[in-house]
Amino acid sequence: MATYIMLVNWTDQGIRNVKDTVKRAKAFQETAQAFGTKIGSLKWTLGAYDLVVSFDCPDDETATRIGLALGLQGNVRTSTLRAFGEDEMERILAGLK
Repeated sequence: MATYIMLVNWTDQGIRNVKDTVKRAKAFQETAQAFGTKIGSLKWTLGAYDLVVSFDCPDDETATRIGLALGLQGNVRTSTLRAFGEDEMERILAGLK
């Protein structure tokens, strides 16, 4: 499984309905699980992003599908980053000449 970090900002619709954010987050977690994804962490944040989510899923296509499914609801915009753990980074570095 690959690890991803999703940076999330509310849209105008999302902030108008901010009181439902916990309920929406639970629904997102259920949707992600249905796609074979494990949510590692979902946090509401201060600063440039409203939420930050870490998750593990089988491949880039699944990660993209999750982001699109979330975006279709109209409450958030997302940026998704592929993250690498220490072991993965060691393998990447080992390939350098």
